[in-house]
Amino acid sequence: MDNEERQVAGLTVQIDRLICVGFETCVEVAPELFEMDDEGIAVFVADTDEVTAETVLESCRECPVDALVVLDASGDQIHP
Repeated sequence: MDNEERQVAGLTVQIDRLICVGFETCVEVAPELFEMDDEGIAVFVADTDEVTAETVLESCRECPVDALVVLDASGDQIHP
């Protein structure tokens, strides 16, 4: 996997850049967390300090191709 990873709101969020195809649903739900790069692939915005766990989960659940993986504090995968 070609992942980008970030700790956000006590969760680990991974963007699988090989799976992301640019639907932008993550950006629509959480523009404070995600944006699209020049290739049309999701990336994290620079400052994600104000993002809540609820926003993380909601935005990741909206990805139609499951390119966003969420792990809890113990490393267990909670989405997808």
